[in-house]
Amino acid sequence: MSILYSKTVLGHLTLQNHLVMSPMTRSRATDNIPNALMAHYYAQRATAGLIITEGTSPSPNGLGYPRIPGIFSAAQVEGWKGITDAVHAKGAKMFVQIMHCGRIVHPLNMPPGASIFAPSAVAAAGEMYTDAEGNKPYPMPQAMTDADIKNTVAEFVEAAKNAVTAGFDGIELHGANGYLLEQFIRPNTNQRSDGYGGSIENRARFVLEVAESVITAIGKGKVGIRLSPFGVFNDMPLYDMMEEDYTYIAKQLNERGLVYIHLVDHSHLGAPPVPDAMKMTFREIFKRTLILSGGYDAKRAESDLVAGKCDLIAVGRPFLANPDLVDRWKTGAAMNEPDMATFYTPGPKGYTDYPELKD
Repeated sequence: MSILYSKTVLGHLTLQNHLVMSPMTRSRATDNIPNALMAHYYAQRATAGLIITEGTSPSPNGLGYPRIPGIFSAAQVEGWKGITDAVHAKGAKMFVQIMHCGRIVHPLNMPPGASIFAPSAVAAAGEMYTDAEGNKPYPMPQAMTDADIKNTVAEFVEAAKNAVTAGFDGIELHGANGYLLEQFIRPNTNQRSDGYGGSIENRARFVLEVAESVITAIGKGKVGIRLSPFGVFNDMPLYDMMEEDYTYIAKQLNERGLVYIHLVDHSHLGAPPVPDAMKMTFREIFKRTLILSGGYDAKRAESDLVAGKCDLIAVGRPFLANPDLVDRWKTGAAMNEPDMATFYTPGPKGYTDYPELKD
């Protein structure tokens, strides 16, 4: 019998299979509020064991991209309630990915009065799309003060509490892909000389403080984290001590008892591969659930589960284009191809209109 489609556990939760729908920004949250269209989209894909939502901001300061959802207002919590209800009715469990974009923002995508900050005043190379004026260069962020750091930790805590109120089974801290948590980890974006900069013990401090604080608020069984060692997205170059630094982080996260670590490998999209030795390090050090993602098909997913390389397999674009991915993989049916032109556009086209086998 296939492991991939069999039931399993994640902390105190029972999952209907070993498949995870990866977090994917889709930019359908008009005014940053989750809505009925999003509920339809997630419910279509609720044959996954676990759904991790698109990146969701804990603060107006973290709203980097156009039309991404937040989880800091009453209206946002209410919007998410409709989504978690729809997903749970179909059998999947659901974590919200809490993503503070840090320096990967543009003021045209943010509400009035929001602040643009990062560990250090280092602007990212490249441009950010805005609905108002198209592509614009990334702005120079302010270096965060001690007060900014404390306030931001508190925003993550409030977002975690809001997630529980909204009916989520847990949260995933987005410590990957060049956003605020990873901006503290990486030496190119963290040039601080205080207790949050310099050594890896200091550069990891903010991430660990956020993790500890949200665990205190909602419990360790409800907190996971996504990491991207060897990832280069959003102007995050490779550096010599990468493997040592992430080994330290793996040990620290294990000690704090998070329910899972979700490792990103975007080599199928042209990024540097995460060395097998790095994945093995996480597997050996971290004693709870390890999720691997990165270009999986059904055969490779089953193979890695059988080999014990991980506990769950996360899949992104195949789920985006195939709401009934589980059935398609089970039966070997042909797959829909994702339409990249509609990844981030408003409305149902390329979002909820991909054909299912029953159609």
